[in-house]
Amino acid sequence: MKEMYPKNGRVILHVDMNSFYASVEMAFDPDLKGKAVAIAGNVEERRGIIVTCSYEARKYGVKTTMPLWEAKKLCPHLVVMKPNFERYRAASTAMFELLRQYTELVEPVSIDEGYMDITESFSFGSPIEIAESIQKRILEQLDLPCSIGIAPNKFLAKTASDMKKPMGITILRKRDIPSVLWPLNTNDMHGVGHKTAEKLKTIGIQTIGDLAKANDIQLKSLLGINGIRIKERANGVDFRPVDPESVSEFKSVGNSTTLPRDISNQQELFHVLEGLADTVSTRLRRKTVMATALAITIRYKDRKTITKSMKLLNPIHHKEDISEVAKHLFLKAWNGDPIRLLGITGNELVDQDHAYKQLDIFSFEKDAKKEPLLNTLSNLREKYGKNIIESAGKHSKEQVENVGTETSFNKDFLRTFPEKRKDEH
Repeated sequence: MKEMYPKNGRVILHVDMNSFYASVEMAFDPDLKGKAVAIAGNVEERRGIIVTCSYEARKYGVKTTMPLWEAKKLCPHLVVMKPNFERYRAASTAMFELLRQYTELVEPVSIDEGYMDITESFSFGSPIEIAESIQKRILEQLDLPCSIGIAPNKFLAKTASDMKKPMGITILRKRDIPSVLWPLNTNDMHGVGHKTAEKLKTIGIQTIGDLAKANDIQLKSLLGINGIRIKERANGVDFRPVDPESVSEFKSVGNSTTLPRDISNQQELFHVLEGLADTVSTRLRRKTVMATALAITIRYKDRKTITKSMKLLNPIHHKEDISEVAKHLFLKAWNGDPIRLLGITGNELVDQDHAYKQLDIFSFEKDAKKEPLLNTLSNLREKYGKNIIESAGKHSKEQVENVGTETSFNKDFLRTFPEKRKDEH
């Protein structure tokens, strides 16, 4: 069986659960099978947003992030359910335990997908036999469907798993790239978003093939180092290892400051928190990570130090979001005494490539409107300095909204992995 494996290369699987949340609900309640099922926040509200839906619902045009009223208009018999965080985490844990029976080299990247390096797993059979075994066992033992990509690296494995859904198994070799990938538009490529695709069009790059043959200098000028990286991907080049420890490899990112004098004025302290949030945001973006938990540190003039932290429903890295959460934590922790030091730390960091926001009634419309502005402000601050633009909130009283404390069920399982390194400040 070993001769069915490459002598020098690797064999990587990408296992991607199909319509995970809806599938878990169907496994829990078999009466839902074959029905159009959607998971949505605030199911009683007209403004609710679809988080995910079954393939039966997708046949009617129902899509993720679609307003609930629109989904029901397309599919009047749609069964809408609230998300069950614990149920999804339990299913995810069981799925990853099964994957680790084939190899220790399993890298979770979200609650419903992960990479496996099976290069040394030939005792279980050929790569296709292992993929078929995994798919069959997940279906039989957990009653959940999945798609699997087989390839020599992570990028191609991820691309392959997206090609046949649900319950597909796809092999993608480097020699297949010119015929399979290059004819596709760049926005069909994993790791290239809509905005990047639009930028690429400005220099005449429409397809993945165009990107694969693009000029390095042009790409770097347009997109920075990321331009070179996505060109390598377009050519099937990806040396990233499957790393089981990757979920804990990122250090926490934080910033603290000793105040010039002991301060007890809330607005002054809020201003300090805004500055700290700006620095933490910049550091997160430079590392291309997002925080799924946030902590603040308060040191009083008597040197008594306390910390307050919270898990976040969604990963964050924008200054405005960090500042809002930090102020919320501050108001819960502060006893009113004069403060000598303040700090903000982003914890449980995740790669931006794998940070998926769970859209809900409170965030979807607001976030959709804010995103272009936030990106513009972020770019301006990075280019011209953090003081180039100040928000109106610095000059008026700010109302701190209640921030949801429910665990993000898409990144929730990552907390089971041990923290191995100290915080970075």
